[in-house]
Amino acid sequence: MLTIRKAELSDVPTLFEMINYYAEQRIMLPWSLVDLYEKVWEFTVAEDDGKVLACAALKFYSAELAEVRSLCVTPGITNRGLGRALTERLLDEAERYGLKTVFALTLVPQFFDKLGFREIPRERFPTKVWRDCLACPKYFQCDEKAMVLDLDARRASRNEAALEFAGTATKA
Repeated sequence: MLTIRKAELSDVPTLFEMINYYAEQRIMLPWSLVDLYEKVWEFTVAEDDGKVLACAALKFYSAELAEVRSLCVTPGITNRGLGRALTERLLDEAERYGLKTVFALTLVPQFFDKLGFREIPRERFPTKVWRDCLACPKYFQCDEKAMVLDLDARRASRNEAALEFAGTATKA
């Protein structure tokens, strides 16, 4: 049975292997074991029968802004909705913290587009660029797209859908 939960210290070796598998292919940035242990609280995992199959992190930049990062699944596992489930969980978490905006830098903008994100210039996130991008070996040839989601718009959309459903249910 699939479970989405916050990562635990015992998950770190699996996260390390999974993330660095994609880092070796230059699809995502690598993480050291030390950094993963220090920031394990940022991660959420998808687990099936006790095995971690996917992970993603929510990194805070301010009281209003966070990034979805290190979103990946175990190599060979596709089309199970794990990425979507993790991203939705992180967006819910961001809402609970009262954030206004969530962004992602990605090689797969169409994935985030389906979740309501829109593309914007990455320079709109100077803190991200100064903190992480400048140290990235791909900085001068960056092929990632910056995708952003307005959480207030997400809430409003869900509220509209709920009201529409309630109206339909009352008529039935």
